[in-house]
Amino acid sequence: MKLWKSREQRAEASVENVVEEWEERGPQAGGWDLSPGARANATVVARWFAWAVICAGPILGLLAWMSAAAAVDAVPQPQPRVQHAEADEAGPSGFAELFVAAFVAAGEDDQDQLAPYYPSAGQLRLDGKPGRQRATQTTAVRVRQTAPGAWSVTVAARIEPTGQPKDAAEAPSDALRYFQVPVLASTGSGTSGAEGYVAATLPAEVAAPGSQSHQPQLGYGPERAAVPDDTRAETAGEFLGAYLTGSGELDRYLAPGLHMEPVSPAPYRKVEVESLAVAGEESADGPATGVPADGTRQRLLVQIRATGADRVQVPLSYALTLTARAGRWEIAALDATPATAHRTPPTAPTGPAT
Repeated sequence: MKLWKSREQRAEASVENVVEEWEERGPQAGGWDLSPGARANATVVARWFAWAVICAGPILGLLAWMSAAAAVDAVPQPQPRVQHAEADEAGPSGFAELFVAAFVAAGEDDQDQLAPYYPSAGQLRLDGKPGRQRATQTTAVRVRQTAPGAWSVTVAARIEPTGQPKDAAEAPSDALRYFQVPVLASTGSGTSGAEGYVAATLPAEVAAPGSQSHQPQLGYGPERAAVPDDTRAETAGEFLGAYLTGSGELDRYLAPGLHMEPVSPAPYRKVEVESLAVAGEESADGPATGVPADGTRQRLLVQIRATGADRVQVPLSYALTLTARAGRWEIAALDATPATAHRTPPTAPTGPAT
């Protein structure tokens, strides 16, 4: 209370000093004099203005402090980094592939070879000669995350024996087999605390996953043989010839805005279109039509035979989108996937537009 009174007294004294100084200098300040009434009014106004300036100081300081606090609260908090599924699956997949390769080659007294992948390997009983068989190829064909930090990885392994089989009835060489591995994320015990992986159990040999015995239904009409008067087959053949053999100018077959580079080095010497199927076409019996109006688009599935330097013909399939412009067909896209009967994926050019 005393502190507040002392501050009030000092402020009042300051105001009085300002007013008295103004009153003393008032008549000479502007070269003209005021009447007694006007001088009294001016004194009151000056006194209130001085009080307003003094009182505004603490208020402005409080507002400044509140603004700074709000600015600190408004600083955006760092968001957790989102990892893509591809990056999350790469680690478990690679770990499972290495584990399967070591597991296939393991034999008697090879527990220490499996321990880095499966810590309980020391309790296993292993039979057979170490290295009696090996996995020449391993690849993860299915990765499924079953819980946070847990994956089920199915690995395909091509296995061949390293020696001569004793019995002709033994498993054939170079067999493709599948192993399912449960993988868990683990934190290293060292000072780095780096994350690693560990197998929850031994691999389980399983059947091939997701094998499909029938041909998927595509979204094209019946296949028709390529004939000389079919301008679509002609355009597709010339484009694929320039694309695969490196002969000819590729840009002349492309729609405006599309840029592509030919395959390099050129893998083939010659390209021949055998047949094509057109999306939306119901019959292959009708004659090939000419080029329709500008802007018309058609999706084709083109079957070709490409001849290499060794004169071996290789069958290849290409899904293309053609567009009509100025009385001719142009390549609008080399489709990433063919059109299917139930869904038509968007077409995407294989090169950047220019």
